[in-house]
Amino acid sequence: MKTNILKTNISKTNTSKTNTFNADKQEIYLSKSSTQKINYQKRMDECIQQLQSENRIPRLLLHSCCAPCSSYVLEYLSEYFEITVFYYNPNIFPESEYNKRILEQQTLIGAMSFKNPVSFLAGNYEKEKFQELSRGLEYIPEGGERCFQCYELRLSQAAKAAAENGFDYFTTTLSISPMKNAQKLNEIGLECERQFGVKYLQSDFKKKNGYKRSIELSKEYGLYRQDYCGCVYSFRERQNAQDQKEKSPEKRPGTVK
Repeated sequence: MKTNILKTNISKTNTSKTNTFNADKQEIYLSKSSTQKINYQKRMDECIQQLQSENRIPRLLLHSCCAPCSSYVLEYLSEYFEITVFYYNPNIFPESEYNKRILEQQTLIGAMSFKNPVSFLAGNYEKEKFQELSRGLEYIPEGGERCFQCYELRLSQAAKAAAENGFDYFTTTLSISPMKNAQKLNEIGLECERQFGVKYLQSDFKKKNGYKRSIELSKEYGLYRQDYCGCVYSFRERQNAQDQKEKSPEKRPGTVK
């Protein structure tokens, strides 16, 4: 299947198609204090099985954080969906890193083969939005409230783009990372579903060895694998860790540190 790469921004035109869903039949988990463990991989499997029974190939807007994380997700979901990869990551720092990652994403899409069509949609690099949401949260460790706000920024923009462009579903590659909170991502995704009226594909892509497979595919396609999340705060944490490592005396045989 030939890949269609579209170097364009989100269409500002409102679509006449209205996306609706039956709230009575859709379970929405919104409690931020909930500790209940939900098998989101199983939920996605059930959704795909239902689509197959209906002989449907829906349109999916897939928010991608980077090429390596998207590799397994594309390999997996392109069997069942017509996918548009949506690159919207205003958290990425510096801008040169953003440019490197978005180009790598497009290169991967062009290199891979898919059963169903896969295209590309570029969002705007709105770094000021990430800076705004980070105010007062600058010293929160990675994986905390600042990250949750970042999830919400990216997923809400993906849901908006999906609704405006008539997609059947939207989801994100973020859950493939062992560092990302799959439960929080799915809670936010379902909240965006309710807000924008387009279905969120519940998922946890690290399951079924998804993260391991993404590493294998990254090697196969020679992908650039960044060593920090992407934001200025994770960038600084990485730099601090490297500085500490360089300052620490090397451990020698027979010595105790």
